[in-house]
Amino acid sequence: MNARKPVNSPTRRDFMKLSGAALLSSSVLDRVALAAQRRVAPGAFLKSDETLKVALIGCGGRGGGAVRQALSTKGPVKLVALADAFQDRLDDTLKGLQGELADKLDVPADRRFVGFDAYQKAIDLCDVAILTTPPGFRPAHFEYAISKGKHVFMEKPVATDAPGVRRVLAAAEESKKKNLKVGVGLQRHHDPGYVEVVKRVQDGAIGDLPLMRVYWCDGGVWVNARRPGQTEMEYQMRNWYYFVWLCGDHIVEQHIHNLDVANWVKNMTPVSARGQGGRQVRTGIDHGEIFDHHHVEFTYPDGTKLFSYCHHWPQAWSSVSEHAHGTKGYADLSGKTITATGGAAWRFDMPRGSEPIDPYQNEHDVLFDAIRQNKPHNEAVYGATSTMTAIFGRMATYSGREISWNDALNSPVSVMPKVLDWTADPQSLPDATGRYKIPMPGVTNAVSSS
Repeated sequence: MNARKPVNSPTRRDFMKLSGAALLSSSVLDRVALAAQRRVAPGAFLKSDETLKVALIGCGGRGGGAVRQALSTKGPVKLVALADAFQDRLDDTLKGLQGELADKLDVPADRRFVGFDAYQKAIDLCDVAILTTPPGFRPAHFEYAISKGKHVFMEKPVATDAPGVRRVLAAAEESKKKNLKVGVGLQRHHDPGYVEVVKRVQDGAIGDLPLMRVYWCDGGVWVNARRPGQTEMEYQMRNWYYFVWLCGDHIVEQHIHNLDVANWVKNMTPVSARGQGGRQVRTGIDHGEIFDHHHVEFTYPDGTKLFSYCHHWPQAWSSVSEHAHGTKGYADLSGKTITATGGAAWRFDMPRGSEPIDPYQNEHDVLFDAIRQNKPHNEAVYGATSTMTAIFGRMATYSGREISWNDALNSPVSVMPKVLDWTADPQSLPDATGRYKIPMPGVTNAVSSS
């Protein structure tokens, strides 16, 4: 249930060319998919009634939810491996899966892997890899899964910097050649209300769209205090939300959902971005290096604007929503309503007698059905473009400068540690007071390494 159309703007073509992948029309994609199916050796895909073996890589809260949804799809499925950087997170997730899902668990002690290389050991054992670690690890994990011929569900965002996005795009191209199925956790594409309201807007229900507004404004998330004896690497990974290499900042980790809807509606990606942001409320020593607010003005290839707002301000106004203003009316996309000029209104309702559809479950249902029935299904490219849009916005707010899409996409700036080891240092380190360097608009160069 995905109404997203091929993106045909010159900017999106540039994105794919620069990443080493080719953007194809839907008809060409269909032919490529059919050709790929013919190249796949007999037995490469399981029969629809055979057991799909699942591995969970990343045993946090979202990982636990995603694997429950995977194990609740139609047809026989087993969880056969777990991987996490931390033993306690792995143990807690496995314990939480006991009960009604116990008959779908087959994870003896020798298939529970811990450490930075744990993902490889788990992926090697599965048919479907569920990638739900902090997003900084996603490019390497996705790349490895595809190299091993595994189907993938990966949470959003799919990277935290432009080099990571380019790695994902290259692996996405490889996944298409291998006819692998890929789902991305932008679940609004599997929500019938969103699908219908986006289709109506794209079909002209409110005319042309000179302006869109999107929001993820709330009070923020958890904090884990530093513990005695922790290395800097462990501390940052336990507090992954507050470090750019791990989460991308909250404009990337959360606001991606709203930016993705705007790109979906416009059927293109922005060409320029400028904005402002900083730390005004969540400025504690436990709040790492991220901003607590970002406001970005994106411009699309047709000259239209997207105003993007996100903040982590406790006890302030809140909204998680998307809005489209047209020449003939207005659409509250998150509310699944359209009001035309003159007052005529439409609201999405499930057909009479239909059960409500949980988009989190539906995205797994669609993926696993595509695997069993060998249907075309690959969401990696729009997962990458939506991720890049959010990173693009972060570059604009961190630098305080207007930035072009091509410069952002081509940025060599990597936020990842040079070495992944418990005793290795991430790039960002605290000063003598325990505080981290915060990006300074007008000073920070977020695009170039010079």
